[in-house]
Amino acid sequence: MKLKLNDVRLAFPALFEAKAVNAESEPRYSAAFIPVPNHPALVEINKAITIVANDKWGAKGPETLALLRKTLKICLHDGDEKPAYEGFAGNHFISASNKVRPRIVDRNNNPLVQVDGRPYAGCYVNAVIDIWAQENTYGKRINASLMGVQFLRDGDAFGGGAPASEEDFDDLTVGADVEDFA
Repeated sequence: MKLKLNDVRLAFPALFEAKAVNAESEPRYSAAFIPVPNHPALVEINKAITIVANDKWGAKGPETLALLRKTLKICLHDGDEKPAYEGFAGNHFISASNKVRPRIVDRNNNPLVQVDGRPYAGCYVNAVIDIWAQENTYGKRINASLMGVQFLRDGDAFGGGAPASEEDFDDLTVGADVEDFA
């Protein structure tokens, strides 16, 4: 079930280059999206998750979904699961990934590339995801496929900050032999 998430914060973006989560996993494009508390998208995401579960598991949909929520096997998570990461506590987040590179565009729907520096962790985006139910040898889950991301506006970068400036370092060559540093 395809959904558009408007005005959400971007976290952990792997949008231009697929990355593997661990040595055994296949590289994927991925991101987490953080809607503010009471964001209208939360209602739509939960509704889509319920519909997808009921479509996949029929009469057992509510029971299966309750178990998946309890075991954290759905794409929508409580941000308090990641209290060490900026922007997560007190919010929800949705994780999405895809083997296929998502469409990444600016506000005018023009394609973006990595050197553009946008989107970045902490900025605000619109995202298109596809929520679907999995039942295979890897188990049952409700996942979200990452379809596209549109840069919306700047935000405080997560875990970033400005790079070191010239003033942050001492001139070590003063009074020392340059060969000592070779």
